[in-house]
Amino acid sequence: MLLTHAPLPPTATSPVSHSELSLEARLAATDAAMTIRLEEAAVAHEVRTAHIPTEPVYLENVITLPLTPTLTPPPAHYPTPVAALLQRAHHQLLTGGWCTGAQVDAEGARCLYGAIHLEARGDQSLESRGLEVLMDAIRRKFSDADSVPSFNDSFASGRIPLQMLDQAAGLADSRGL
Repeated sequence: MLLTHAPLPPTATSPVSHSELSLEARLAATDAAMTIRLEEAAVAHEVRTAHIPTEPVYLENVITLPLTPTLTPPPAHYPTPVAALLQRAHHQLLTGGWCTGAQVDAEGARCLYGAIHLEARGDQSLESRGLEVLMDAIRRKFSDADSVPSFNDSFASGRIPLQMLDQAAGLADSRGL
């Protein structure tokens, strides 16, 4: 013999039956239940994959086209000449493009040395001091680098060379150059 229980009538403490809820209330309840399930799944995923080493994804690696000058206005200039030179070279590479294997490629993109040479505007002393500070900044992170051109050509994307140029501008400014 199978025993069945008669459904209890709704009371103030018992839940309301499903058919008595409005559409909005049912949608809100479903949304809350799904949110809880998704949060539990996210935690479970993090626990299951915590042992897998990951590398951060940088937007600079994804977007490789040069930015247009109207989208990237030049930053406020450093007051010191070498820092301002390195900052202008950095902006030149952001807007005109970065290249490897040549000072200037067919599309007009430049390497680190080519950008500094362009922005020095013929001032050999300023150019050499800028390259010297850039090399100091590079050697802080890459001790085996032997020259700016070889450092530039050792990368497939301009993300790291541009970071080094930006850091060199800050270094020159902190040194008062």
